[in-house]
Amino acid sequence: MENHSMATATPENKDSFATSGNADDKQSKAFVNDNEKGGIKTMPFILLNEICEKLAMVGFSKNMVNYLTQQLHMPLTKAANTLTNFNGTSSLTPLLGAFIADSYAGKFWTITVSTAIYLAGMIVLTLSAALPQLRPPPCAGDQVCQEANGSQMAVLYLSLLFAALGSGGIRPCVAAFGAEQFVEEDPTQPKKTWVFFNWYYFALGVSILLASTVLVYIQDNVGWSWGLGIPTLAMALSIIVFLIGYPLYRNLDPAGSPHTRVLQVSVAAFRKRKIPSISDPKFLYVNEELDASISTDGLLHHTKQLKFLDKAAIVTEEDSLKSSEKPNFWRLNTVHRVEELKSILRMLPIWAAGILFATSNAQQNTFSLQQANTMERHLTKSFVIPSASMSVFGMLSVLITIVLYDRLLVRVARRITGLERGINFLQRMAIGFFIAIIATMVAGFVEVKRKHAASASGLIDSPESTIPISVFWLVPQYSLHGIAEAFMVIGHLEFFYNQAPESMRSTATALFWTSISAGDYTSTLLVTLVHKYSDWLPNRNLNKGKLEYFYWLLTLLQALNIVYYLICAKFYTFKPLSHKTEHVEGVELTTQV
Repeated sequence: MENHSMATATPENKDSFATSGNADDKQSKAFVNDNEKGGIKTMPFILLNEICEKLAMVGFSKNMVNYLTQQLHMPLTKAANTLTNFNGTSSLTPLLGAFIADSYAGKFWTITVSTAIYLAGMIVLTLSAALPQLRPPPCAGDQVCQEANGSQMAVLYLSLLFAALGSGGIRPCVAAFGAEQFVEEDPTQPKKTWVFFNWYYFALGVSILLASTVLVYIQDNVGWSWGLGIPTLAMALSIIVFLIGYPLYRNLDPAGSPHTRVLQVSVAAFRKRKIPSISDPKFLYVNEELDASISTDGLLHHTKQLKFLDKAAIVTEEDSLKSSEKPNFWRLNTVHRVEELKSILRMLPIWAAGILFATSNAQQNTFSLQQANTMERHLTKSFVIPSASMSVFGMLSVLITIVLYDRLLVRVARRITGLERGINFLQRMAIGFFIAIIATMVAGFVEVKRKHAASASGLIDSPESTIPISVFWLVPQYSLHGIAEAFMVIGHLEFFYNQAPESMRSTATALFWTSISAGDYTSTLLVTLVHKYSDWLPNRNLNKGKLEYFYWLLTLLQALNIVYYLICAKFYTFKPLSHKTEHVEGVELTTQV
């Protein structure tokens, strides 16, 4: 049994090691050729695609509650839940897109086809806004508004379905595809992936800023057909530009289904659950040549956590291991493949901590927007700030924080910590969680102030009247949420990309989006339960509600969440990876990180 287990040391594996050396030489040549592609020159083509997707998504979702309540005449809670369900589904479909990209199509073609599907959804959505027969008749004053009928809602949901499916292929792939254009170990490319994620999110911020101002203004003052038609044209343009950049991209071929490998390790460990564990990891099965296509960044080393999975790498007599044959992966897996599954499982507690952050953030597009609708929004006598444009303050805070973080904070923190990135992504996320708690708490106090102004003016029973309190009272909560987002969201995204096995990076990026999805669905659940069992969230008159209690409930939940997160972060084990450096007379020298 021991002779079979020590697959890296037995005589029968000497030939495979020679082959492995040749494979590494070929890999080195491919690495050199790969470095002729990629780099900073690919960024305009890649980021434009994501910018257009965000322009379309945010251009509608930021103002979606107004569209659903004013154009389709939905009740407020139904409109809020429709928005969070749509956002949740759009953040859940990346799991499907990541599976297709990592297993079969690759990131480039997944992005291309998904953008085309998204474009189809935008075309349908634009037509639903432009054609009167696809929405209910307008109403004014105290007239009872006719809610959209079944066929009109079907057209809306069809367009949202296409948009959600298209988003599912774009979101997990663009970030990972962009990061793959930079080779971390290449000294000619000083821009590291952590810098890329900062500026990737900065580009998204600019697009969200445009959507929250220009597009929202067009929707409110020119018309929804123009407000949705412009991002539709931008989406069509992005496909063309993305395809033009094809010769410049580093395209990594999919290395087979990572989901299948995860399942194989699980099945193999279960089948061998009754055999004794091995105390010395040197006796576990290792085959570098077999793992070459899924370990170009380096092999994953054995870790002590989740030891029951190690049984999948124990060689038994029943495995009939031969150097000339691949093992039956449903019975035997390499240490690298076992550690792939361990890496994903270790990330899940950190993933879960992001759910309540997304739940808190979701309120900016629902109840915060409804607060703004009731407040004084005149910037001049003739110019009224669209309520959906208040989110511009949040996004400006994101952009400013990213610049200050990249240009100032990193340099200061680097002198203290010695880390190139200043602080690690777990510390960055913790800062974001803490600021988000303050933001939600402040939102509750602002709501108290708003209702006090309504009461003092005798407008509690007048939901359509403008309360004499400036909409700029909402700026602190939007700005604090923006600062929190710059720390937590970028740190979360970087965490998934950095800690995921290289063959599962699209899947890991999809996990980032699923935490947002879970947060949106959690928001739907909370809103539904609170609306059903309390008078905090009325449908028609926010002045008679107790929105501040809802905000403070979220504050309490977030406080408990940050305690949970700090415990998870303290005991988190970073991915143990070795990078290949050189070969000396057939001996491989490695450095472990």
